[in-house]
Formats: sequence, structure tokens, C-alpha cells
Amino acid sequence: MHKAGLLDLCVRAWNSVRMASSGMTRRDPLANKVALVTASTDGIGFAIARRLAQDGAHVVVSSRKQQNVDQAVATLQGEGLSVTGTVCHVGKAEDRERLVATAVKLHGGIDILVSNAAVNPFFGSLMDMTEEVWDKTLDINVKAPALMTKAVVPEMEKRGGGSVVIVASIAAFSPLPGLSPYNVSKTALLGLTKTLAIELAPRNIRVNCLAPGLIKTSFSRMLWMDKEKEERMKETLQIRR
Repeated sequence: MHKAGLLDLCVRAWNSVRMASSGMTRRDPLANKVALVTASTDGIGFAIARRLAQDGAHVVVSSRKQQNVDQAVATLQGEGLSVTGTVCHVGKAEDRERLVATAVKLHGGIDILVSNAAVNPFFGSLMDMTEEVWDKTLDINVKAPALMTKAVVPEMEKRGGGSVVIVASIAAFSPLPGLSPYNVSKTALLGLTKTLAIELAPRNIRVNCLAPGLIKTSFSRMLWMDKEKEERMKETLQIRR
């Protein structure tokens, strides 16, 4: 047998042993894990929540509006997934606390946090931004993920560790036209991720960052509803689509 083939066989064997010893299966790699996903009743957050639940996790979705939470929960439970939800405005301390408390009460702890909530209250130049826009953007897009992480760390430690995923954007690497405050806030998330990763590693908590490109959701409608803007956006991508 070639060396590469033998190595591949060993890796697959090890993964099988690891999953068996931890109670995981190929179908449910996140069995018995508990995940919180902010801003998860639509778009990217909803897709993440669905996939986590499909992989076996108990997922708590959240949104600022109860109607949206109810609809998302009904949809995912209708697919046979273990999903509950609660209202959470990530900019409010009491809402963050309730989100954590809900997960602990229903499922006994927290293993995974996906910080997906974001706003973009302004379209235009940095020179035209007001202080109010700065405050709102940085409060929700940067400060809230940091404080949300702080809120879940004690619960993750009780379970021996965990995983934090912060959703940034391609705008952190290639600023998008007209999204000045959003670009700045998403760039800041790269620094937040690196800092948290170093600080939380000794507690066995991983911290990683996602940077999606343009995805056609209601949040990004202003970019893809205008064909000219969409084409300019494609020009910033290597694969041009």
C-alpha cells in the first residue's frame, strides 16, 4: 500500500475511534452540544442554526422580535430539529443574560456561541456619519459580540470548554462601497477574534471568525438588488461571482 493511502486509512480509523469514544456519530457530530446563535431567525444566522441542529446540537435561536423567533422555531422544529428560541437584542445586557439563562435552563449549559447579529444604519461616506451612527454600529457589531462571549464563558468552562464563532464579513478585508461604518466594525472583529482566541485558549475555548462574501439575504439587499452595485461587488472577488 502506498504511504499516502496508508496515512489516509489511519486518519479515517482514528476519526472513527474518536467519534465512538466521544459518543459522536458521522450523522450527529454535535450530539448533546448546546448552541446559541444570535440574529438567527433569517439569512446567514438561520442557515447556521439549521446546520448546527442538523448535526445534532440543541440550538437556541434569537432575534429582536418574538414573531420572528416563533416562526423560525416552528420551521426548524417542523424539520424534526431540537430548536428553541427567545427574544434577544444583543445591545441590551438583560437580553443577553436571558439568552444565556434560557439555554442553561432548557439544556443544562452552553458549548457553542455564534455571534451573528449586526446592523448597518448608514449608507455613505465616513465624512457624513453622525456620532449616533458610530455608537449604534460599534455597540451592536463589536461591543455586543465581546460582551456576549463574556456572558457564555463561565458556562462553557463548566463543561470543559467550548467554541465561539464570530461572524465578520469580506468587508473586513475589502471595504464595500457606501458601507463605511459597517466596514470598520467588521474589521474590528478580526482583532476581537484574535484577542479572545489568545485569552480563552487556556480555558479550552476556541474562538474563530467567519468572513462571508456577498450572500443574497434581506440584510444585504441594498447591494444585490441594484445590478450595478452587484457587478461592482463581483469585481472585488477572485472568482467574479
